[in-house]
Amino acid sequence: MVLRETKLPGAFVIELQKNEDERGFFARSWCRKEFEEHGLNPRTVQCNVSFNKLKGTLRGMHYQGAPCAEAKLVRCTRGAIYDVIIDLRCESVTYKQHVGEVLTSNNYRALFIPEGFAHGFQTLEDNSEVLYQMSEYYSPEHQRGLRYNDPAFDINWPIDVAVISHRDRNYGDFRD
Repeated sequence: MVLRETKLPGAFVIELQKNEDERGFFARSWCRKEFEEHGLNPRTVQCNVSFNKLKGTLRGMHYQGAPCAEAKLVRCTRGAIYDVIIDLRCESVTYKQHVGEVLTSNNYRALFIPEGFAHGFQTLEDNSEVLYQMSEYYSPEHQRGLRYNDPAFDINWPIDVAVISHRDRNYGDFRD
C-alpha cells in the first residue's frame, strides 16, 4: 500500500500496490502495522455498505460526536464517487477546510478519514457501492451532520444533486 497524506493532516489516500500476473492482481488494502506507523487509528469494529441506484445521489456530510467520534476507511467497490471530507478539529490549522477525491472501482483507491472529520460523497455513476470500515460502533445519539451546500465550506460538487435525503438537505447552517 502507498499512503499519501492529503492537505488535511491525518487524512490519507490509500493506493494499492498491485502484484499482477496473468490471473489479475493481488494487493493489500489494509494493514494494521502500516496504519500504526503512519499514526492512523487501525481499529475496525464495524463495516457498512452503501448502495446507490442513481448517478448524482448525495450522502452527507456525516460524523459522530464525542465520545463516539469515528475514523473511517472508505472505498468504492462498484461504480464511482466523489468523496469529500471536512476537517472539524477546532485546533487544526486546516479547520473547516475540505478535500475531495474521486474513488472508483477501477482506481482501487481508498480514503482514510480520521476522527473529527465530516464525510460525504456523491455518486458519479448509477449503481455505485461504497464500503466503509469504522473504528467505532454507530451511535444514533452521537450522529451529527452538516448541509452539503453550506457556504461555510464552499464544496463544489461535480454534478447536480439528483437524490438526497430530507435530513441531509435540511441541516442548519454551520456554527463554530
